[in-house]
Amino acid sequence: MMVHRFQVLLNEERYEKLAGEARRRGLSIAAVMRDAIDHLPVADERRRAAVAQILAADPMEVPWDAGDIRKELDSAHDRSPG
Repeated sequence: MMVHRFQVLLNEERYEKLAGEARRRGLSIAAVMRDAIDHLPVADERRRAAVAQILAADPMEVPWDAGDIRKELDSAHDRSPG
């Protein structure tokens, strides 16, 4: 059940983008907006999972020099600088 109402002011470009998507999908503009909200990531859950993963990681040596860090990253990603 819908219990909250809100008003959003959009410039013409954003309105046309939203209205076009609504027409394409055969939905109302409000339904497209609700769908977009439903697809937003849940930040707290992702953040907690990322923190837990970082804290659970094994300690590792990190080069002191930024150039050495770049070389290590390039090597890990099979890239050469330049």
